[in-house]
Amino acid sequence: GFIKAMLPTTSPHSNGALGSRDAARHTAGAKRYKYLRRLLHFRQMDFEFALWQMLYLFTSPQRVYRNFQYRKQTKDQWARDDPAFLVLLSVWLCVSTIGFGLVLDMGVMETLKLLLWVVCVDCIGVGLLISTLMWVITNKYLLKQPSRNFDVEWGYAFDVHLNAFYPLLVILHFLQLFFINHVVMIKSDWFLGYFVGNTLWLIAIGYYLYITFLGYNALPFLKNTVVLLYPFAPLGLIYILSISLGWNFTRGLCWFYKYRVQ
Repeated sequence: GFIKAMLPTTSPHSNGALGSRDAARHTAGAKRYKYLRRLLHFRQMDFEFALWQMLYLFTSPQRVYRNFQYRKQTKDQWARDDPAFLVLLSVWLCVSTIGFGLVLDMGVMETLKLLLWVVCVDCIGVGLLISTLMWVITNKYLLKQPSRNFDVEWGYAFDVHLNAFYPLLVILHFLQLFFINHVVMIKSDWFLGYFVGNTLWLIAIGYYLYITFLGYNALPFLKNTVVLLYPFAPLGLIYILSISLGWNFTRGLCWFYKYRVQ
């Protein structure tokens, strides 16, 4: 149940190699079929647990990944087998994009176009691209002992992306909305405007990088996962440059969104 799933009972050595008899039952295709089938049955989804994960991705992301380790022990897969998190993330995406449409004074058709773009391109398209890239990189360069028994599941790579994308979405697509036209006019050329805006971008992308690192660091058969923290150096440099030169990332985003729906 809900409480039991919160309790990690994993050992650091439980890599979980499969016997040949179980292999067929745990093929990527079988897992994908089971996941997609559950997508059609709302009553089977554990939304309470998905909400718990969303809360802890902000306050204690390590606890979320401890649950992934627990799932590996009990269900023999690292990736989520319940699409509730994906469904709630989609709801967040829709609500926040409609909010963007309102803040940027878009019409109904423009807002719908933006929503389609954000869901299909920004979330799904970019998500599939990043997940596949990370799946290839981790399996090619970060495995301790390359073998068929231990590898990063593509579904897990996609879950790590969704986990990291959620705080970024809340910060840039929800919190930021309250600043764009009102508090400090993020879209303006005021120092305070681009300082607040760019700081929100720094926090959001920083969250994305850190939660991605935690996701792969939780896998006991990977090595040198600390390299996933290296992008923090150029991120900090770009932030300092942006404040010094007066670049306004949020104004760029608003312009980009308006341009895309014309």
